[in-house]
Amino acid sequence: MTQPSVIKQAVLTVKDLDRTVKFYEKVLGFKVIERTNEKASISADGETALLVLEHHNDATPRDPRTTGLYHIAFLLPHRSNLADIVNYFIQTRYPLQGASDHHVSEALYLADPEGNGIEIYIDREPDTWIWQEDQVYMTTVALDIENLLQEATETGWKGMPEKTVIGHIHLQVAELEKTREYYVDGLGFDLVLRYGGQALFISKNKYHHHIGLNTWNSKGAPALGKNTTGLKYFTIALPDEEEKQNVIHQLDKINASFSEKDGKIITKDPSGIEIVLEIEES
Repeated sequence: MTQPSVIKQAVLTVKDLDRTVKFYEKVLGFKVIERTNEKASISADGETALLVLEHHNDATPRDPRTTGLYHIAFLLPHRSNLADIVNYFIQTRYPLQGASDHHVSEALYLADPEGNGIEIYIDREPDTWIWQEDQVYMTTVALDIENLLQEATETGWKGMPEKTVIGHIHLQVAELEKTREYYVDGLGFDLVLRYGGQALFISKNKYHHHIGLNTWNSKGAPALGKNTTGLKYFTIALPDEEEKQNVIHQLDKINASFSEKDGKIITKDPSGIEIVLEIEES
């Protein structure tokens, strides 16, 4: 089961393009649909680029205490897919950073060769999610690997399923109040969970979250440098021209800076993270 994707694409600056492409292709089983010496487009279905890797040989490694990417979360269509990739990681002894049950979802965590965080997850059925008024219940407990592996298939892991999407993106930000104003009052997301004073989770259409925002490692931190590895920008899909005009009006109302180019809105959040908003092609 996959939800319609709101986060369409992420663009990463990488120092070692060959090594990073090899990871996404050979370890995770994505398809490379375009490749030059300077750029590679990474896809699950062989047509749509979920990730674009841009090579900058003189880029400096990102300081993990700066603002920017916490992780990109790839949503698999079926629980059996998650079971198969767990089996695959066990067989190949690939190192993971964690495996968690969040009540709304089950997730694995790891990183690419340049330290960009990755989540691979499946959602539980939305009718099992618990909502307390407008707040969704999420938790973090150990993933029941034994139970999950009962869903594994005989064919096993054959690469990223075609219907894999970016289910959400999680960002490190410098503070939360201006950030909330920007994403909720400006971009029009709903605040669905305030995690103490350290994190916010926001979404469209009653999803558990399309964007996570935390200050765990980045409170008061500077923005990512221009010539630094890590997240360059990510793209949000807008349903139609009316929604695009609403976003323009709302960004203007909160005095957020933005520009328009080729029909797209280009803007930065209060932590300097660049976002491109474009109408989704039908």
